[in-house]
This record gives sequence, structure tokens and C-alpha cells, in this order.
Amino acid sequence: MGSLSIWHWLIVLAIVVLVFGTKKLGNIGKDIGSAMRGFKEGIKGEEEPKQLPEKEVNPPIDAANRDRR
Repeated sequence: MGSLSIWHWLIVLAIVVLVFGTKKLGNIGKDIGSAMRGFKEGIKGEEEPKQLPEKEVNPPIDAANRDRR
């Protein structure tokens, strides 16, 4: 008597869908998913610092090749 059966959960789900609508529930799901993804990236970022790409260094210009550019 104390536990809820599958029918109870289906009725609760139907009421929630009727109250909030499927579009609102979809947006909430997307927001929660992106927040969890950002949290995981933040935790991973603390363990391993991100490596910045190295800048491309131009070779030095000597006096002979200066006029060719």
C-alpha cells in the first residue's frame, strides 16, 4: 500500500505533461543537460589544465630577403 505502482507514476507524468506542456518540459531537459555538461567540463578542466595552441612564429627576416617581400 505504501509503494507507488507504475500506474501511479503514469498518472503523475500525464498530469505534469498537461500542466507544463511538452515544449516547456523539452526546454527544461535541454537546460539541465547543458548545465550537467558544463559542470563535467569544469570538473575535468580543474584536473587537467587546457593546453593553448602554440603560436606560429615567422622566421626572422635577414637583410638579403627583406626586399623580396
